[in-house]
Amino acid sequence: MTNGKDLLDLGFKSGKWFKEALEHINAHGLSGEPMLAYLDTVKPPAEIPLLPAPLPFYENISASSVVEQQNIDYVRASMRLLMRTPTVVTGAIMPDACPAGPPGTIPVGGVVVTRNAIHPGMHSADICCSLMLSNLGKTDPKKVLDVAQQVTHFGPGGRPPERRYELPADIRAEMQANPFLDTEKSLALAHEQLGTQGDGNHFLYVGISRNTGDTMLVTHHGSRGVGARLYTAGMKVAERFRQQLSPETAPANAWLPTDSPEGEAYWQALQTVRKWTKHNHLCLHEDIAQRLAVPVQQRY
Repeated sequence: MTNGKDLLDLGFKSGKWFKEALEHINAHGLSGEPMLAYLDTVKPPAEIPLLPAPLPFYENISASSVVEQQNIDYVRASMRLLMRTPTVVTGAIMPDACPAGPPGTIPVGGVVVTRNAIHPGMHSADICCSLMLSNLGKTDPKKVLDVAQQVTHFGPGGRPPERRYELPADIRAEMQANPFLDTEKSLALAHEQLGTQGDGNHFLYVGISRNTGDTMLVTHHGSRGVGARLYTAGMKVAERFRQQLSPETAPANAWLPTDSPEGEAYWQALQTVRKWTKHNHLCLHEDIAQRLAVPVQQRY
């Protein structure tokens, strides 16, 4: 009977796959060349090493002080480490770049293109952090701001039950059909946090266009707890792939192969969270416009 030590002696790396492979080998009485041929079909793929040298990347940033130069030096060093990740194709540093974590972590203001890989650490927890603008015509901006303060919700948590918006049926159905989103907590947050903006650099702004004199309402926020939970789940799965495919890769840069069932499900989950985030903006903008009884002339 073939055992795990036999496979190790043949040069195969131990792993969870041993159990099923050994059961098949012993059940079918495989040995010699037939056994080796079978093992070649079920063994994990060879580990992918880091690239031998960083790929080149574009820089669109400059310094006007010693402190700014120190920031650029740190960002540049971190990008060099990142650009050895085996999935990377090219990258760039944008004018607002600054460190976001340990060396090798994608900076804030960093851009990276990868092939056949989704890196949760490169979109971070605030998935689809975005802006929405509504043109409210010649409405008094003070009235808009007064109403907006009654409508929006900043800080942790969600809206109280009596002030919640309805979660669209199509978004709920998409979440329930996706293994990354179909949890009681995520579904609850998707309802409770509609119409909330969180904290950090998120904002609600009311101003007047220099070009038209129209009053503009702008909101800035991301996907709140729904996106944060998706990011956490995605990182856990990506870490499993990292340990199997590329242990040399930094944990922050772990990835899900896009052509794997997990990668396909994660990509669809990202699209659903994008849709939820857009609707989160829309709830606030529509509620404010309706309370003011003014038409929205343009929306971006």
